[in-house]
Amino acid sequence: MNNLCKYGTHRVISPVGTLPQTADKINNEMICQDNEILVDVDTLNIDSASFTQIKNACNNDIEKMKEMVENIVNSKGKMQNPITGSGGMFLGRIKEVGKDLTVNVKPGDKIASLVSLSLTPLKIKKILGVDLSKDQVNIIGQAILFETGIFAKIPADLPADIVLSALDVAGAAAQVEKLVKKNDNVLILGAGGKSGLLCAYQAKKSAGKKGKVIALIHSDRHRHDLEKLGACDYIIVGDATKPMEVYNKVKAVLPEMVDVTINVVNVPNTEMTSILPTKNTGTIYFFSMATSFTKAALGAEGIASEALMIIGNGYTKDHAEFTLNLLRESETLYEIFKERFGSDK
Repeated sequence: MNNLCKYGTHRVISPVGTLPQTADKINNEMICQDNEILVDVDTLNIDSASFTQIKNACNNDIEKMKEMVENIVNSKGKMQNPITGSGGMFLGRIKEVGKDLTVNVKPGDKIASLVSLSLTPLKIKKILGVDLSKDQVNIIGQAILFETGIFAKIPADLPADIVLSALDVAGAAAQVEKLVKKNDNVLILGAGGKSGLLCAYQAKKSAGKKGKVIALIHSDRHRHDLEKLGACDYIIVGDATKPMEVYNKVKAVLPEMVDVTINVVNVPNTEMTSILPTKNTGTIYFFSMATSFTKAALGAEGIASEALMIIGNGYTKDHAEFTLNLLRESETLYEIFKERFGSDK
């Protein structure tokens, strides 16, 4: 490969001139170039929106899911769901570091990628298993990280599987820390998931005693975990695809509506459910990969809302360490993650 690019454009096959994330197909030849890192991959942590779509399309049939994942990677050179456009991240061990790179890892170090699988050259030799409860696919395979591809070394004090689950959504809670101010009222859509738990904990921490945190969950399945966490003032069961239903339930417990809404659901058509309960002067953070910019923008216009809407960028400075520190800080949060995402669960 000639003209090596720090953003990985030298790996793009088509369309020529695009970046790896937007490319239809990239070169997944597992030869480490001078500005790349080659990694032996053990686990793919598929993002929630993508994993849910694959699971539904395959009717929870694990063999069909394996086949679907393999077909995507074989056709695109990366794990990018053609329906959701999203990917996920991986857990693996450094195999080789390109001679032009100066990084703080060496062969054998265990890392978690912090860039999307939707732009990461990936080759799967064999799928060993699919964990429906963790959104994870265990494989024998390899991946390439580009010069700008961020990653985190797995710390010695936390189990790798729990670290992987937390880092998959590391950007969410770190952004909540920036967005939620003291005494703010906060609504979290999808509060029962891993990103929802982290966001709820951080939202309460930022808002303080006078701020109210409202958790929306789809069923009572995760109510116990949220109650145990103690970060939510109200827990509402409702369908995030039904905006008026959720709006009325939020209004019943908090008539003045909320200052900040955090959307971390894994299904489409939840844009108006985020906008309606939010004050016109409020902020909406769309961390869900199922979000439609068109529906959000035109929907807000349609109800004359000028709420600030933010696209959930999965990266913010030091987000990995920030999120892992939440697990270190809260024994309850750590225990919930261990119970749900630990290897001995």
